[in-house]
Amino acid sequence: MAFEQRQPLALGAGLFYPGGEHVTAWRSADAVPEQYLDLDYYAHFAQTAEAGTFATVFIADELYVWDRFASGISHGVNVRPEPFTLLSALSQLTSKIGLAATISSTYNEPYHVARKLASLDHLSHGRAAWNLVTSASDEEARNFGRDSNLDHAVRYRRAEEFVDVVTGLWDSWDGDAFLYNRASGLFADRTKLHVLDHHGEFHSVRGPLNVPRPPQGHPVLFQAGASEAGRALAGRTAEAVFTISPNDLTGAQQLYSEYKARATGAGRSADDLRVLPALLPIIGRTEEDAEERFREIARLTPDQVSLDLLSHHLDADLSDRDPDEKFVFDFDPENFNQVRSVYSSIAAMLEQRDYTLRELYNTLLRQRFRLGTPDSHAAWIADRYEQHAADGFIVMFSTLPDGLDDFVEHIVPRLIDRGVYRAEYAGDTLRENLGLERPAGRYAA
Repeated sequence: MAFEQRQPLALGAGLFYPGGEHVTAWRSADAVPEQYLDLDYYAHFAQTAEAGTFATVFIADELYVWDRFASGISHGVNVRPEPFTLLSALSQLTSKIGLAATISSTYNEPYHVARKLASLDHLSHGRAAWNLVTSASDEEARNFGRDSNLDHAVRYRRAEEFVDVVTGLWDSWDGDAFLYNRASGLFADRTKLHVLDHHGEFHSVRGPLNVPRPPQGHPVLFQAGASEAGRALAGRTAEAVFTISPNDLTGAQQLYSEYKARATGAGRSADDLRVLPALLPIIGRTEEDAEERFREIARLTPDQVSLDLLSHHLDADLSDRDPDEKFVFDFDPENFNQVRSVYSSIAAMLEQRDYTLRELYNTLLRQRFRLGTPDSHAAWIADRYEQHAADGFIVMFSTLPDGLDDFVEHIVPRLIDRGVYRAEYAGDTLRENLGLERPAGRYAA
């Protein structure tokens, strides 16, 4: 595939577990779990990322407490602020960095989402974004009137219609619809208001939205989903995709090209879709120091938590199994209704060789992270970008707040020196800083 002139490498500062990207990262020496609902904690995160010219913060989210297993309550982090309340506050404490958060299309309504995001885009002067997901767990379903989750294929059909309704609502008002004419008494030109009147398989939404068209036209749409249905949805609708990239360069290049091809196959430009894989660096002064930092994360995770996490990924209770027994499992991908990409990756591992449960969960933990020094991390990031394996990365940190602090202090300057990363923001909006065009309204013609 031929590629167009590229934008500089883009970084997002990702956050799911407040203390770092593992369920027990809150135990690390630098963690401050008593501050996980303090605005100052998240302000430090966003302002540090802004000092490092990150394009956006990226708040991942789920709509449940992980109580499927007792260890999830006893040992895991199950508190996090509601992301749009948080991002609204952070919009007033930052000036350039984008403000992205996860929204489930399965357990939300399009009008609510369109209104929240349009409001955030106005309050932040064009920095809002949403990460579209389809909820994958029964725990979430039970908080929204269902005993079990929607079927995988149904969730993605609903998601595609959801996007169409939300973007249609954002186009309710033309950009020059509001007159504010005190002399005539005319607040708005009613001929420049558009009623969506959508009636589909999942949603009936009349509209219009009671918020003017957002400064970005449409807040930026991220999409996270690595299954076939998720990749297809990203190709048709997403402007940036948050994905898990293979460790080997060739595999990462192939995945990158596939996402670009899906965009062009949907009648879009390859440059309309930014591919931003997850990157979870463990930064050491030396390679051995990075290894020791990883071993500390592993030591902080009780065996029971590791078994229960594996049980969660496979939707099968392994909690009373001996960690040192050989693991044999009957995979059934066609009927699996949770995160299929993780399920498939575990199946592929077991096809290669035998594992005990302990070996399996330790290998899965290690595969989440990339270990190295500032120099080796910077070289790897630049190479992946230059070799068309990524347009950038959503960087998620093994421990917080120190992981982000170290990245901005030690890796960002090296990326700037290599000429792949901007030392300053390109503009004031997230679209400008990702090199994305502002979409015209669907009624513009």
